Amino acid sequence: MIKNRLKTILINGFFLCRRLTGIERYAYEITSRLDKLCKPGEIAIIIPDDAENIPEYKNIRIIRHGKTIQHLLWQMFTLQWFLITHREYTVLEFGNTALPFTPGIVFLHDIYCEFFPEDFTGLRDKIIRLYNKWQYRLISRRAKKIGTVSVFTKNQIAQTYHINPDRITVIYSSWNHFKNIAADYSIFNDHPSLKQGNYFFSLGSLSKRKNLKWIIEYAQKNPDSVFAVSGVSLPTVKADELDNSTPQNIILLGYLDDSKVKALMEKCKAFILPSYYEGFGLTPLEALSCGAQIIIAKAASLPEIYGNTAHYIDPFNIDIALDALLREPVEKPDVILEKYSYDTSAEKVYNLVEEYIK
Repeated sequence: MIKNRLKTILINGFFLCRRLTGIERYAYEITSRLDKLCKPGEIAIIIPDDAENIPEYKNIRIIRHGKTIQHLLWQMFTLQWFLITHREYTVLEFGNTALPFTPGIVFLHDIYCEFFPEDFTGLRDKIIRLYNKWQYRLISRRAKKIGTVSVFTKNQIAQTYHINPDRITVIYSSWNHFKNIAADYSIFNDHPSLKQGNYFFSLGSLSKRKNLKWIIEYAQKNPDSVFAVSGVSLPTVKADELDNSTPQNIILLGYLDDSKVKALMEKCKAFILPSYYEGFGLTPLEALSCGAQIIIAKAASLPEIYGNTAHYIDPFNIDIALDALLREPVEKPDVILEKYSYDTSAEKVYNLVEEYIK
């Protein structure tokens, strides 16, 4: 029994002000399903006053507070002060962040900064790494409860910060949002060099851990293989390879909407993700839902999530023939696709926060 239970869960809704990738997608889909599970008055979501394109919720109350400013400033000052002055709320954070004075229930998707310090080279990168490490430790020590997206990450958090693993709940991500997206095949008119079935497709932020280096080096060695790469560079931990010219058999597509991504996944030779670190790794799951074969790194959480449905590569070795690899048998993805469901995950999140709801 919790003493002095708080009345309402308050979701940090700043993710609604950002592009829906990765963590933001997870937060968006779980929140929409929590709205169907909760009763009026149990959950609220706080967003900046001038946020746009906000979903209509039936049971989750929307609180607009403060102007849209840089995420960190809104989080650490506007939201922090709101919670200090409104003690009836327990905050639910989906995005790797805890508030120092009012820590709540926090999702920590990965602790990448702890394991690859060499990826953080510039001054800005190093400052961000220090900030993230502080946040990870704050979460591990002070969060009321911790959620994460894989057993791999749960074990890393528990071992790195010496905390009881029972404090950490694994709640997986999912692919269900892709079911309602209609593929837009105009992408093949936009890029005539992409012939259906002749290219490998990769999607993700163009950061170091996504390992574009592997694709570039493989493409240089295998000029007959075509790679289509969608994604945008982040302001931090940017892949150094992007500073140089890429081989002609790599087509950089930039940011694409989900409908064009789905078309590319449906028609690719295989989807490829050579990342050497992922807390979950959502994009291969989306690709499996489109009927694509997947080639992924045998690293971090990926073998846990994808089991025998994937073709595996060494993220630090390009001495492999991808076409030959694709001829090796893998299991059908039906069991994997059934296992990962936003409905199931939302029920687990609701159970996680339920004892803080009056």
